[in-house]
Amino acid sequence: MIDLYYWPTPNGWKISIMLEECGLKYRMIPVNIGAGDQFKPEFLAISPNNRMPAIVDQGVEGAPVTVFESGAILIYLAEKTGQFMPGDAQGRKAILEWLFWQVGNLGPMAGQISHFVNYAPQNGNDYARDRYRNEYNRCLGVLDRRLEGREFIAGEYSIADMASWPWLIPYKRFGQDLAAFPNVKRWHETMKARPAASRGIDVGSEFRRAGPPTDEERGNLFGQTAQSTARARES
Repeated sequence: MIDLYYWPTPNGWKISIMLEECGLKYRMIPVNIGAGDQFKPEFLAISPNNRMPAIVDQGVEGAPVTVFESGAILIYLAEKTGQFMPGDAQGRKAILEWLFWQVGNLGPMAGQISHFVNYAPQNGNDYARDRYRNEYNRCLGVLDRRLEGREFIAGEYSIADMASWPWLIPYKRFGQDLAAFPNVKRWHETMKARPAASRGIDVGSEFRRAGPPTDEERGNLFGQTAQSTARARES
């Protein structure tokens, strides 16, 4: 059994998709990031960066295995199950390249444009919105070129696809038109048609935000410092 510490965001979806694709038994444990659950000592013992997702693998000999950071979790689950990560050096290399491209490029740029589009004051932030919208657009261009002549990012379906697709889903809110990226558009439709991927993004749908965050939620989501998280750890 896998304990999945989760909230329905693109980073959380990466892992719920993988668990659904693998057919592993798991229990979803909500981490309400608006309420500050990510700063509770019991969660920080699993994920010291106070970010979800994280997992605890109870189905191992000896002590349960804890893993935080979405990319590390995907690799762990691929190696545990022998799925969605080829054994040959070239195939593994390609998947790891594009997995790390997602965690270092597509994800952070999408996360920043999401912040400035959905949460930041609209007045006076034109530079930031343009900066991250353009970077997200650039990443879509990189992905479109990679998908030329390929059904999936690394050829066969893999954790590289599971990592990248969740950050494509909100592309309209980020001011993008997939008509400019025909290979990405085709891949997006292919991903949507996968039953396990669809089930993955439905996990925890009842917790999705229905409106703008309250001031308290904003503080938990965006107002933390090293000092405030240390106080939360001690409380």
